[in-house]
Amino acid sequence: MTEFFQSLGMNYEWAWFTATVSGILLIALPLMLAVAMVIYVDRKVLGAVMMRRGPNVVGPFGLLQSFADGLKVFLQETIIPTASNKVLFLLAPIITFTVALAAWAVIPFNSGAVLADINVGLLYVLAISSLGVYGVVIAGWASNSKYPFFSAMRAAAQMISYEVSIGFILVCVVLWAESFNLNDIIEAQRGHGLGFVNAFAFNPLLFPLFVMFLISAMAETARAPFDLTEAESELVAGYQTEYSSMSFALFWLGEYANILLMCALMAVLFWGGWLPPFEWAPLYMVPGWIWFLGKTFLFFLVFSWTWATVPRYRYDQLMRLGWKVFLPLSLLFVFLVSGYLMLTRYAPL
Repeated sequence: MTEFFQSLGMNYEWAWFTATVSGILLIALPLMLAVAMVIYVDRKVLGAVMMRRGPNVVGPFGLLQSFADGLKVFLQETIIPTASNKVLFLLAPIITFTVALAAWAVIPFNSGAVLADINVGLLYVLAISSLGVYGVVIAGWASNSKYPFFSAMRAAAQMISYEVSIGFILVCVVLWAESFNLNDIIEAQRGHGLGFVNAFAFNPLLFPLFVMFLISAMAETARAPFDLTEAESELVAGYQTEYSSMSFALFWLGEYANILLMCALMAVLFWGGWLPPFEWAPLYMVPGWIWFLGKTFLFFLVFSWTWATVPRYRYDQLMRLGWKVFLPLSLLFVFLVSGYLMLTRYAPL
């Protein structure tokens, strides 16, 4: 894109700056539109499971319901509790939303269609996603209310617990792909399963890791059945209790952007990203970004289906699953994957 702006007569510095800003907008604006649409899909899936209609009034088929809700919260008054730390109180939702958008910088939508194609893209995603807990903790503490504070403590413990397992799962993927670059990880999946399926998930050693990653992603994003940070019966609305208007909406935007990020990572790490499902020439006629978005949307439907059907875990069950099940299992698979690769790929002649 920099070369395109240079061809319009700009010098390199201005061309690079304009290309970078354009790339950010090309990701951020469609992502915010996608968040509005997946909230609508979420409500439709819940409605179908509960045998009711869901949003169906605002716009055709209710498609504009999310925009109406957004306009409503935008026009509401922002109420700041008297006893709160006002600066941190307003900063927390901004941190959550900004961090959720920043992680998308290294996600490849197609071959070469990525804002920052860095060699340590996977480490960048892991580092950025771990910063999301700061927004939640700051929100809980700055509210100066006991229920948001309890929720913030839960969120910190929950996110840290499952990030450990996610880290070991990513180690296995990196070992197999021999790269931290997300484009290289996708290319390593070309014909990986049975010689013609473009997915690591068809590998008997990596498929259990995909299942663990899926469940850990739900816990990492505080999504049902692991939404203990917002358990209405216990914590009112969790760390969001004292928030209103756009400050409340920013938390929701950040939460759904993180959910979409996890769905995109599952597509990239285990299901071939922008590659078609099978190594068959006619499938390559479909643009790669359509395959990528289709896989991401499919995983989001799994998130919605789980929310609608699986009851909420108790907090002790949540911690037990993270520390006593997923952590030992992910460590075991690091040993199995590295041992298998040493015996087959790196065995001395």
